[in-house]
Amino acid sequence: MTYEIRTFTPGAQHATTGPAPTSREGRLVAVSDLHVRYDENRDIVERLRPESDDDWLLVAGDVGEYVEDIRWALGRLSERFAKVVWVPGNHELWTPAKDPVQLRGVARYEHLVEVCRELGVITPEDPYPVWEGAGGPVALAPLFLLYDYSFRMPGMGSKEEALAIAEKAGVVCTDEYFLHPDPYPSREAWCRARVAETEARLAALPEDLPTVLINHWPLVREPTRPLWYPEFALWCGTEATADWPRRFRATTVVYGHLHIPRLIMWDGVPHQEVSLGYPREWRRRSGSPGRPVQILPVATTGVPA
Repeated sequence: MTYEIRTFTPGAQHATTGPAPTSREGRLVAVSDLHVRYDENRDIVERLRPESDDDWLLVAGDVGEYVEDIRWALGRLSERFAKVVWVPGNHELWTPAKDPVQLRGVARYEHLVEVCRELGVITPEDPYPVWEGAGGPVALAPLFLLYDYSFRMPGMGSKEEALAIAEKAGVVCTDEYFLHPDPYPSREAWCRARVAETEARLAALPEDLPTVLINHWPLVREPTRPLWYPEFALWCGTEATADWPRRFRATTVVYGHLHIPRLIMWDGVPHQEVSLGYPREWRRRSGSPGRPVQILPVATTGVPA
């Protein structure tokens, strides 16, 4: 069966496209937090290859901070994998002073979407592709949702109070300086808009079609529990998506951001963190750094496939 997937376009009620891309062979694998400004990580991307010409790759954000680095990495990967699906992380949305592309906020995100389209990479603004290989059919839903400071420490009644506690603890995400929400008045306002638009789009999917939900930030709070600095959870998601994995029939949730690669089961749904992370982090782990994690068929362990 081939599904037609509805996609919503900014500034319009909605638009319906023709059939989205499908796959019947190969594996669905995922990676995130490639951080290619580190030479060691760049070398890993240079060596990264699919096991089959039919493999699809999910890239769950934080490829890099500079537009040219992002273009380079996604270009390499799109040449090798049958299809690449990308979602932005917080690092892609930064506006570093030394990046020749000084776009901010929504304009920066839209520019990255255009870069991806030039490369044939699927983004959150494109029709959801349907995976019809092993474990399918499922709609692959790349999400861009941001965060709204609702992952607060117990007893914290407001964003301002939570930020003050985090600052006192010496935990302030660099997003506060480089991730601009323009033209929205705040990052949480941008988050609310993205959540509302994405929720409507997911609700329009066929009710008998399962999904793989791909987001840079976790969709539920549980994965943030092991953080060494619990205050950092403020920048890790939104409570607004807590019921999405069950509500939107997720066979798996794929995310990154935390640099804690592992598989957890939450409310009966697998949540797979697929980060490479910084060299100082992946050097401490066993296995092959940067090796993509198998998503479909559904993994039963947190070990990369």
